[in-house]
Parts: sequence; structure tokens; C-alpha cells
Amino acid sequence: MNTRDAFRQHCRATLDGMRQEGRYREFVALEKLAGQFPLYRHHTPEGIRTVTVWSSNDYLGMGQHPAVLAAAEAAVRTHGAGAGGTRNISGTSHLHVALEAELAALHHKEAALLFTSGFVSNQATLPAVLNALPGFTVFSDAKNHASMIHGMRHSGVRRHIFRHNDLAHLEALLAAADPATPKLVAFESVYSMDGDIAPIGAICDLAERYGAMTYLDEVHAVGLYGAEGGGIAQREGLEDRIDIVEGTLAKGFGVVGGYVAGDAEIVDFVRSVAGGLIFTTSLPPAVTAAALASVRTVRTDGSRREQLAERAAALKAALDRAGLPRMPSTSHIVPVWVGEASLCRDVARRLLAEHAIYATPINYPTVARGEERLRLCATPLHTDAMIAELVTALRAVLPGTARAAA
Repeated sequence: MNTRDAFRQHCRATLDGMRQEGRYREFVALEKLAGQFPLYRHHTPEGIRTVTVWSSNDYLGMGQHPAVLAAAEAAVRTHGAGAGGTRNISGTSHLHVALEAELAALHHKEAALLFTSGFVSNQATLPAVLNALPGFTVFSDAKNHASMIHGMRHSGVRRHIFRHNDLAHLEALLAAADPATPKLVAFESVYSMDGDIAPIGAICDLAERYGAMTYLDEVHAVGLYGAEGGGIAQREGLEDRIDIVEGTLAKGFGVVGGYVAGDAEIVDFVRSVAGGLIFTTSLPPAVTAAALASVRTVRTDGSRREQLAERAAALKAALDRAGLPRMPSTSHIVPVWVGEASLCRDVARRLLAEHAIYATPINYPTVARGEERLRLCATPLHTDAMIAELVTALRAVLPGTARAAA
């Protein structure tokens, strides 16, 4: 068998296995409409209908904010569509410089550096840091995002994985390491599939005790927590104890792109050696301008953060009153337990087909097998009526819940 046929056979077998397990991913084509979020258009064979989306990462609805749209439109008219090159080849504009300064100020750091996505910022920065010193060792939370895992693996350094948010296990691993070994503790603030929050202060205590640097992914927290939207570290007054903070412009800020922030020398070093920055065309002017407007708006408008917290509490309370299997969560992310891949897919399909509600089924490898769930988020724009409709629909499609709540 030649290589092409062998590879096609492998593809076919892998995809068939995914279908049999119920974890084959199908993209649902939805049209996001400015001014109508969280309502989307869904094209079906029967025609176009409106659905309510409960799985968007545009947590504050900033993707349709008038100031953000106006900034994007003005940038397109002034600068055109694309950046025209990498940051080093005519791809750096005043907009990039201004956005990096704004992000540095958001996190109270000396400097920040833009990437084309949050995934790329982790994938590029972690190897750049970990390959800087001989013998660097990284200590990684077991539930860190795939982008962090990719970056750490790509670095080739030794990894120690500590049990999720388990301080005793982290300390045991740090204590067992050679005191002379350079160390980095890499973790997230808000974990996107469980909705729980890391004990940042206690992790910083351990890092300082054992001479380790800290790398904090605040992707699911920037814009949403803290006095200015700087994230959980800002909310808890711990920003100065984090060496490198990584964030995104695609969630709380409603646009796209990623970044890291930290001391000026560290950020300049990453800028100078990270291949994921050096060899990639920079963010387009419209995206950069929109993100700049969004960050500036979110920093000065705490009402959206307050509304997000209130809506999350309202959703959790409604699910609990209905006896639905909500998983514990201390953040705005609200997972609902299903526990089986094919069932999770079927529940999501029925929500969409029968109730015009879109909620993404979360299956392996995003979560472990047997931990399948729906992941919900109530934004400031989800109404009480929408929450009531969601609860009614979930009771209808989740096995046993209608009887249990009756």
C-alpha cells in the first residue's frame, strides 16, 4: 500500500471511530448579527430561523458595541484591509503600538506584545521562555489549555504535571526538583470547561518559595474581572506577583487576537525570538482598531462586569431550581453535566432542532471521556425570558430531568 492510500485509510478509520463514539464534530453555520446578540440566524433546509446562542465566548457582547464597530469601519477606510506584512516587514502600525500600550496598562505591566490569537501567544511564548535557560523545567496544571500544552511540548523541556489546583501536589513536585534548576509554573485563572478558579495567591507563594517564575493564562478572565477588567489576578491584587500574563482579545473584548504582558525586558526578549510572532503577518488594522476601542471601553465601564456576574448567578439559580445537573462553578462559565458523548451530541442537536437554542456539546479530548457536558454562559444580553426558555428546553431533552423537577 502506498503512503497516500495508507494515510487515507487512517483518516477514514479515525473519523469512523469518532462517529461511533459520538464525538465527531459538526460545525453549525450561524450568522451573528450586530445589534441582535445573542440571537443568531440559522440556515436550515426549511429556511432561515432565529436561534438563541448560549455558547458564545463574546462574554460581554462587545463584538457589537457601537464604539468597536465604528473603530473597525474607520480603520478599514483609512488603512485598508490587511496589515501588509509581519511586524518587522511594514506590519507594525501606530494602532499596534497603541493597543500594546493599552494592554500593558490594563495589567499594570511595563510592556505587552500582540499575537494573532490566544492559541498562538501561548504556543509561541512558552517555548521562547523555556528554551532561554539550560535545564528549564515547567510545572503545568493538569487542566491547562491545549495551546499551553502545545507550547510546553514544543519547547522540549521537562514537564511536571500537577493535579488540577492541587497545591500539595505542586509543592511536592517543586520540592523534589533540583533547587538550581530554572522553574516556571504555568496555570490558568478561570478554567473554561469547569468554570473554577485557580488559587493564584497560594500558587505564587509556592513559586516564590522555590524560586520559580509564574505564567498565568487569563484568557477567560480578561475584561470580566478586576477593577479595570485585568482578570482574576487584578481582582485579587496579585498582578505584581505574576511574571508573564497571557490574554486574548477574542472573548471578553469580542474581537480576535492574543497577547502577553510583563516586564519590558521579558516582553522584548519574546518579541525578538518567538517564531510565532516573527514569521506571521500582524493583525489587520480593522481588528487592531476594534480591539483598542473595546479594551478602552471595557476598562472604564464596570457595569458590564456587574451585569455578567448577575446574569451568571441568575442562570445558576434557575438551573438549580429546576433540578438540572449543573456542575459547581465559581465563575461566569456554567457547565451542565451529561456524561456520555453520543448523548451529549443528541441533547445539543435536540436543543437546536426542537427549541431553537444552540449550546455546544463538549466531548473528548476537550474534557475526559465520561465528563461530557454542555457549556453555558449568560452574557449581559441574555434576558430572564431566555433563561426560562433554556431551562424548559433542558428539562425536555435531558433524560430524567423532567420527572425529577416535576
